[in-house]
Amino acid sequence: MTSAPQPPHKHPNKHQAQPQPRRSILARGSYSEALRIGEILRKETVGGALLVAAAVIALIWANSPASDSYFALRDITVGYEPWHLELSLGAWAADGLLAVFFFLVGLELKREFVAGDLRQISTSIVPVLAAAGGVLVPAVIYAVVNLSNPDTLRGWAIPTATDIAFAVAVLAVIGSHLPSALRIFLLTLAVVDDLIAISIIAFFYSSDLQPTPLLLALIPLAVFTFLVQKYRRFFGTHAAAAWLILLPLGFATWALVHASGIHATVAGVLLGFAVPVIRSQASGGPEAGPGLAEIFEHRFRPISAGIAVPVFAFFSAGVAIGGWDGFVSALADPVALGIILALVLGKPIGILGATWLLTKTTKAKLDSSYRWIDIFGVALLAGIGFTVSLLVAELSFGQGSLHDDHAKVGILTASLLAALLASVILRTRNRQYRQAEELEKVDADQDGIPDVYQNRA
Repeated sequence: MTSAPQPPHKHPNKHQAQPQPRRSILARGSYSEALRIGEILRKETVGGALLVAAAVIALIWANSPASDSYFALRDITVGYEPWHLELSLGAWAADGLLAVFFFLVGLELKREFVAGDLRQISTSIVPVLAAAGGVLVPAVIYAVVNLSNPDTLRGWAIPTATDIAFAVAVLAVIGSHLPSALRIFLLTLAVVDDLIAISIIAFFYSSDLQPTPLLLALIPLAVFTFLVQKYRRFFGTHAAAAWLILLPLGFATWALVHASGIHATVAGVLLGFAVPVIRSQASGGPEAGPGLAEIFEHRFRPISAGIAVPVFAFFSAGVAIGGWDGFVSALADPVALGIILALVLGKPIGILGATWLLTKTTKAKLDSSYRWIDIFGVALLAGIGFTVSLLVAELSFGQGSLHDDHAKVGILTASLLAALLASVILRTRNRQYRQAEELEKVDADQDGIPDVYQNRA
């Protein structure tokens, strides 16, 4: 009698559901994105150096025997009063030039979430939540310090933003081999911080809202949006056309938003969001080259980093400290104390805490190439608040007021402390950064990427 055939041998657990691997936080993204981010950071390094130089010149001038001439220059008014545009040079820098900066913020943020590595929720959730933590915790710390004074409590949003240009300039000075994933993490943190900050400005620091100019602003904004969407190829290949056609529409949008009572820099973000990211099919589609947003970014970033932000810093950072006694008196003000604690302690606590919490509540884990001390170093760098913090301080207390001066002392002091602490941490991690950088080079060689491109990363 022949025995019944035996069923084929089954490997154990072959058909059982296998546990899903944990997603890595700060895993190295696409190489093309690393190249693009590297190009942005090189430009921001130059801009950061100019920013610091402008702030130093302003501080020296404002505290010199010729200080009256500095404040007289800042307060010179120019413009057309019937259009509500007769502003001081300091106000033109804050309301006008910073609109260029926030236009780039809008371009960069839209590109990251439409065509960049952050278009996937699984990738973008980490820096977005970290940025949210880096905004919430500093705001709470400042509010706790100033809880007993409603006048100073108004400045709760001052320590919420990160100055990417200043932070990148610090990286250039200390010569860190920061890996691309960490650099992208820092850049995204700063961009999201700026978006949150400008949202706070729009909702909490707008006054005497005028509906008519705000509604009228929708007309040039709509025309601007239609033209850049419909004729993206034309504006991409004809730079002069953008200046002659789009710039007047952008200025009209800005002027009407300014007249509406909403801070005019919001117009810059809205105009940036209107620009298309993806290259049109008529121009060959996404594979044929960069879209209009990236083209505009290359055109306008030198203007923002080289002119707009440094000029704003020059007119905004000049504060008469009053010697050592004045400096100590400023630090005793809860405004300055709250800002320092919020930026130096609150930023790293919020960013590091949100990232750590994500690894404990989800399947995400820190990429094996890095350590938590790396995140801590980047989080300290994020405590360098300058451009937007100075803007929010002026909106909170009024330019030239005592609390505004003390807030600026706190911002400058906190940014310096954060830069020094981050430098100590990041210098100790240089060896780890070099190892990660070598790994990127090996991967690039295996992918057949020429060394000339690798050197640009």
